[in-house]
Amino acid sequence: MSSREDILQSIRRNTQVRYERPDLSSLEKEAVTYPDKVRQFCEMMKLMGGRAIVVEKGDDVNEIVRRQYPDARRIASNLKAVVCGGKEQPLTCATFHPDDVENPGELDGTDLAIVDGQVGVCENGAVWVRQDVEQRAVYFISEALVLVLDRKNLVNNMHEAYKRIDTGEYGYGVFISGPSKTADIEQALVMGAHGARDVTVLLV
Repeated sequence: MSSREDILQSIRRNTQVRYERPDLSSLEKEAVTYPDKVRQFCEMMKLMGGRAIVVEKGDDVNEIVRRQYPDARRIASNLKAVVCGGKEQPLTCATFHPDDVENPGELDGTDLAIVDGQVGVCENGAVWVRQDVEQRAVYFISEALVLVLDRKNLVNNMHEAYKRIDTGEYGYGVFISGPSKTADIEQALVMGAHGARDVTVLLV
């Protein structure tokens, strides 16, 4: 049994009162929706300090990545190919698989990570990333991050998103909305404080 499961079981054993989940159906009916989800998501990503690129049929994903990050040398990805326009494109720009390292510290110095996004949220530009590599540090230690997202998996709001997310076999997932940023110190915005300095979402 993992430490996580041990802690959760201890909490369950010692929980005296259980409460039913609140009924959010009225809020869901009033939640914001958008007539053009792709356009809204692109605009929101820009506001979040990142960017979204709509990959059209015939575009080369590897060329797009190289154009956005020409100086990236150490590129991690567990994706062998990207499906675009109904065709599978081999991902040739990656230089190594993040799970080829023995410990997360060896990922330090990664210029770019290219990972799969599961769900994109139009109201806030967040992308749900389900852990599908052993070394999940790659999501945060890389200088820049490319999230590959099927545009059919864009949803309007967080109500819709929570109905579609899961954590997979590793039991971990995270919403990523643009590059890492903080303004805690003197209200000065700092990019890349806790994760990637730059984030691009490729809408395939």
